[in-house]
Amino acid sequence: MKLNRSEQSIQNLPDLPQTCAQTVNWNKLYFVGCVLFCIIFNTLPVTAQPSGGPYGPIKQTYDLPEVAGKIYYAAPDGQPENPGETVSNPTTIEAAFKQVKTGDAIVMRGGTYRTGNLILNQGITIQPYLNEQPILKGTFIATKWENLGNGLWTTSWSHLFHTKPADWWRRNREGGKTPLHRFNNDMVFVDGKFLQSAGWEGEVDEDSYYIDYETELVYIGVDPTNKLIEITAFDVALLRTTKEVHGKTSDHKGPIIRGITFTQYAYRAIEIEGTEPEGLSAEANYGKEVMGTTLENCTISYCSPVAGYFRGDHLTIRHCKVSDTSTEGIYVIASSDVLLEKNIFTHNNIERITGYYPAAVKIFNQCYRVTCQDNLVIDLPYSNGIWYDVGNVDGRFINNWVEGVGNNKSELNIAQPWPSDNGFFFEISKGAICAGNVFVNCDHGIWVLNSSNVQIYQNTFVNSTACIARNARSAVGDHFGWHPSTGPNVDERDGHIFVNNLLTGDENFNRPLLYVWQRIRCVDR
Repeated sequence: MKLNRSEQSIQNLPDLPQTCAQTVNWNKLYFVGCVLFCIIFNTLPVTAQPSGGPYGPIKQTYDLPEVAGKIYYAAPDGQPENPGETVSNPTTIEAAFKQVKTGDAIVMRGGTYRTGNLILNQGITIQPYLNEQPILKGTFIATKWENLGNGLWTTSWSHLFHTKPADWWRRNREGGKTPLHRFNNDMVFVDGKFLQSAGWEGEVDEDSYYIDYETELVYIGVDPTNKLIEITAFDVALLRTTKEVHGKTSDHKGPIIRGITFTQYAYRAIEIEGTEPEGLSAEANYGKEVMGTTLENCTISYCSPVAGYFRGDHLTIRHCKVSDTSTEGIYVIASSDVLLEKNIFTHNNIERITGYYPAAVKIFNQCYRVTCQDNLVIDLPYSNGIWYDVGNVDGRFINNWVEGVGNNKSELNIAQPWPSDNGFFFEISKGAICAGNVFVNCDHGIWVLNSSNVQIYQNTFVNSTACIARNARSAVGDHFGWHPSTGPNVDERDGHIFVNNLLTGDENFNRPLLYVWQRIRCVDR
């Protein structure tokens, strides 16, 4: 069954009295829901479903990489003067980054590397030695504490990351829910436990910390004796720049990174630089500066706000786990022919920031042919799952297991579909296939908003609403400026197909299974 413009006028709720709107909503939505249970066996594949894993990093023993250039060995106790060309005589990771060029590899011995600001512009391979586990940490250990005698301990700290919210954040709406100190990128850990920030000393308890940026003092509310206290010292682990660095110009090749853990970085663990269009732009104009970045069997956690910014075509992220981030986990920008496969995305927005539109994965700004396939997207009560946002074309969201995104216990706002958290969110974009996915206990399993030609078939929705919507949003006077100009016009936000899906709710699920909505002024457009 296709839902075109004439058929999308299921309800125009904002202009109806509440009681009438509720009647129209339930009667018509359940009618449409029943019709859409029709089965069309001869037009759809029968194997669409999540694989069941394994998801996330797979422990393994790595052979030495077959590369055209040199292999450099690095170790936490390596010496910078060592050439690093044998496993018994390793160099430091910092020295290795300065030496490598296209076709080389860095093989890392196991252990913890407390380092960051590792910059390169060459297409190299980075991996563990055999089955060892290298961990890159962006924190230093704080050892000098003063007991103030009032339940607080303090230390001096110069590696601070005081920041402000982006200029598009609406303080008049969100300031009462999200204090400004949440936007600072500093993090504090006690024996590996993440502490939330506090606004002043009087708010500090055993689960929080406070930073006085003028005096450069960090306050905690737990006795640090015999405890490991870690505080962020680096705002990036690995930066793949497009600029000249270490006497080399960029070779336009992304790194291949396997089996590495990145954790506890202020701002982001990994960033791949590249061009970001500001307005509608041809695909050929971006994504070419760094191509082919690959992450496999990596773990990225506790980065504030984002695990990684990725720009460039032919990006692959496979069998990775990204967790415990703030606003986004993986952020893909202006890139084409991207594959995210068999990853675990979980625990985003751990600081509960509002008004920042968090997502475990955000695919942003005119990405073409991005495939999210057979991933595990779970435990995201304060975040969206995977969000294709602004100007994306021909997305593929296939065979993913999505569970626990947002809150499906509160009453659904039948006057409009937002605010909401969504397992699969496709906004201001053109063309997608959403097939073979399972959505369990999500606020919205899917939300298609102001987009066109989305094919939704052979998915299972359990206690998760499927939502298709449009309004009259355009680039004229929009809060985000040019964003709406990259998607379909108001009268082109149609062409969706919803076929052969299973929608069910238990006795405690009091929401519509299918929710189709538009503004009243869109009826004749």
